[in-house]
Amino acid sequence: MSATYKVLGAALTYPTAEFQSAARELIQALSDERILPAKQRGAVAALIADIAAADLLEAQARYVDLFDRTRALSLHLFEHVHGETRDRGQAMVSLLERYRSAGLDVAARELPDYIPLFLEFLSTLEIAEARENLAECVHILAALGERLRKRGSDYAAVPEALVALSQASPDKEAMAALRKEKVEDPRDLVALDRLWEEAEVRFGPGDAASDGCPRADGILQRMNIPTARAPASSLESER
Repeated sequence: MSATYKVLGAALTYPTAEFQSAARELIQALSDERILPAKQRGAVAALIADIAAADLLEAQARYVDLFDRTRALSLHLFEHVHGETRDRGQAMVSLLERYRSAGLDVAARELPDYIPLFLEFLSTLEIAEARENLAECVHILAALGERLRKRGSDYAAVPEALVALSQASPDKEAMAALRKEKVEDPRDLVALDRLWEEAEVRFGPGDAASDGCPRADGILQRMNIPTARAPASSLESER
């Protein structure tokens, strides 16, 4: 079982007080396992340290602007290739079956293509098998890293680390198609409302309209890293 994939997944979840308190242990886990190249390991460690040092509400607001209000930066893999079509629903059902075959128990409310959940699945596999699974979506991760880097976000360190772990080169045609996708401005509320006015997709027992993204503290608990419980902020309670 790889701690590195779990740490990378935790770094991409909504910031919590639990995550901030566990930052040192997360960075140490990357250092202990050392499956990430030094450059990417240092960049991810810097991101984790930055989130830990930030005011929690500011860190949460930054996360929301990036990932919840910017569709081109979605942390759901199939969003970038299927959008809100029925193809996405079928792809998620197939991915869910892959999780179950690996013995990963996924709650009905969790969307299978959520990157932190996908990384938790990879953490249960042997290194070579995890790399093969990661290579299947390397073009999506590479495009996500590019978009985050253009936004000047240190979160780019995580998809860049995943591309390095995959040891695969993104398909040029797939990258060209993804680069054509417009990266919306989270401050343009009219454009965002227009973009999100689409029918929801339902699949299996879950519902795309539900808030199904596991929080960092759940991942930390599965890593056996102690977390300090803290009152939820007003922003967190709205999610």
